[in-house]
Amino acid sequence: MADTTQVGSGQTVLVVDDHATTRQTIARMLEAGGFTVEQASSGSEALEQLARKSIDMVLSDVTMPGMSGIDLSYHIREQYPSIPVAIVSGDVSDLERSIIGRAEVPFIKKPFHAESLFSAVKEAIQTHRLND
Repeated sequence: MADTTQVGSGQTVLVVDDHATTRQTIARMLEAGGFTVEQASSGSEALEQLARKSIDMVLSDVTMPGMSGIDLSYHIREQYPSIPVAIVSGDVSDLERSIIGRAEVPFIKKPFHAESLFSAVKEAIQTHRLND
């Protein structure tokens, strides 16, 4: 197994998921990879944190009460265009997959291994920076 302790190099990822256990599991995985992690339980809470904190990337569940991860990605793109967003979900309908594709937001399917999560997060951050 590769050493993943410094993969994140302190980059800050905001993990957004209404299920606390899932959110905390993803946070622990990212922290173990060297990422700094902030957490939000809803899209509106995520937007509040983005207004107050320095965030390098947002990793959001797709299906949440109130604001979906897809809607959150549109708000972030409009208000914080320098911050990349990726959608994480285990059960995405064909319609949601189509919408995610049109939103040009990376999709990470659950379940995933730590290495694939680290890779997807780093790639999203690097790709977004190249396109800025």
